[in-house]
Formats: sequence, structure tokens, C-alpha cells
Amino acid sequence: MRLALAQAAAAGDRGEIPVGAVVLDPLGEILSAAGNDRESAADPTAHAEVLALRAAAARLGEWRLSGCTLVVTLEPCTMCAGAAVLARVARIVYGATDEKAGAVGSLWDVVRDRRLNHRPEVVMGVMADECGSVLKRFFATRRIR
Repeated sequence: MRLALAQAAAAGDRGEIPVGAVVLDPLGEILSAAGNDRESAADPTAHAEVLALRAAAARLGEWRLSGCTLVVTLEPCTMCAGAAVLARVARIVYGATDEKAGAVGSLWDVVRDRRLNHRPEVVMGVMADECGSVLKRFFATRRIR
């Protein structure tokens, strides 16, 4: 989670919403890390999770990320939760809960929908205060302007 937080901070420094994500292989080694890049890339899909999943798949040469863990500072949205399911990640670990757009238990629970053929394990609230603080500080500075 500390690497994901560093990615979030770097994204915030670039003017992006500070969310960071990391993909770990089944042995816990880092496959990829990314921060949000929607503004810079002018790409609505350039969420940290999607970028990290893409990079991990490219590194492995395989779209299936079986046994891998997606670590993210903010609860994934529906797009990112769906991407994690489609990538077959074994688990999703996240920090701060997203009551407005979270799709891993808050607003929706995409990843545990019994109709899907793959349901990753979910570990929530890891370093939640630190993850939430990064976002709160970012938006507090935006409101001042």
C-alpha cells in the first residue's frame, strides 16, 4: 500500500486525482504500479487500477492475472472492479472507501456478484486513514482556488 500511496502522491502532483495502484504477482513481487492519468492522457479509462492491470498483463504477456493482487488506495469504481474481475485477479486490497462511486462493497459490489464466473477476495480498509487523507488534502486545495 505504501507504493500505491507514493503513486497517488505523484498523480496528485501532476494535477490528477491522487489514486495509486499496484499489482503484485502470486509471490508478492511488484509487477506494476501506476497513478491516475485521466487529465494528462485525456483518457476516461486512465484510472490507476486500469493502468496497473494493463502494465502487469504486458509484463507477463498474459491477460489473465491469476493469483495476482491489485492494491489500490481508493475503492475501485465499477469500471476498475470489472477490469479486475475480467483480469482474474485473486484479490483486491484497498484503503479508503468510496461511498459515492465504490463498486467493491460500498455503493455496488461488482466483484462479489454471484452471477460472475470469477470473484476475487476483497481486503478493505488497509491504511484507510492515510489513503483518505491524501484525497482530502487534494480536494481541500482545489476548493480554495
